[in-house]
Amino acid sequence: MRSLLFVPADSSRKLARAKDCGADVLILDLEDSVAADAKENARRSAAEFLQHLKQSDSGQPVLVRINALDSGLADADLDAVVPVAPRGIMLPKSRSGADVQHLGAKLAVREAEAARDEGSTGILPIVTETAASIFGMANYSGSSTRLMALTWGAEDLAAAIGAESNRDEGGGFTPPFQLARNLMLFAAAAAVVDPIDTVCANFRDEALLRRECIEARRDGFTGKMAIHPDQVGIINEVFSPSKAAIEHARAVVAAFAAAPDAGVLSISGQMIDRPHLRQAERLLRRAE
Repeated sequence: MRSLLFVPADSSRKLARAKDCGADVLILDLEDSVAADAKENARRSAAEFLQHLKQSDSGQPVLVRINALDSGLADADLDAVVPVAPRGIMLPKSRSGADVQHLGAKLAVREAEAARDEGSTGILPIVTETAASIFGMANYSGSSTRLMALTWGAEDLAAAIGAESNRDEGGGFTPPFQLARNLMLFAAAAAVVDPIDTVCANFRDEALLRRECIEARRDGFTGKMAIHPDQVGIINEVFSPSKAAIEHARAVVAAFAAAPDAGVLSISGQMIDRPHLRQAERLLRRAE
């Protein structure tokens, strides 16, 4: 997953445009981008969109961001969309692995009722949107086989801690939000799932988006969320491994396959060891 595009589920115009924008994954949003009095319409629209994709056999992976578990709205969201088989559920304001397990139990019931395979619906939690969630990130490892990836968010966290802004004068994140980002990256690595970077809210600033993508890829993130179709191209470009990187990774994997007992090898004058092999294998999985 390089690019994950949020689309308000109650906007037929935006849903239609999103299908052809090149995003790896669409996220139908039932939460923040949908007004309280439009929630039911958004649920119907999301279900219809998923049913249409299913009938057209498009293969487009779709997640649905439901409302938070403690909002009183999550059950109705799940009732509407699980029967039409989204690839997964994005869980906002997740506090720890216990919330993933709680959601997993709800999904299991609805999968059974819809005659779907148990475990067929993945979970992608947003793990930094409350102050308490910062202290629960260590608990995602081993929490559920449904866990698809981890991601983080800065907007709700800013409101939770009373920050005047989450960005500095140069457009970068301020220290509290850098901390949340970095802890999420470690939490994803501990859980052995992909880390997905948060959105760049200023969708007109292509230079800022590109900088964030490059920095995220450098640090170990495998993709980034988007809020506008125009952001998808840059995200896909930056997070797609280059031809040279793929060739090097293949050479590393081949070298260790030829010498499975070796601890250290030399390729083109560079010493490589087992951590390099793991990096190469991870890059090739991304390339696929």
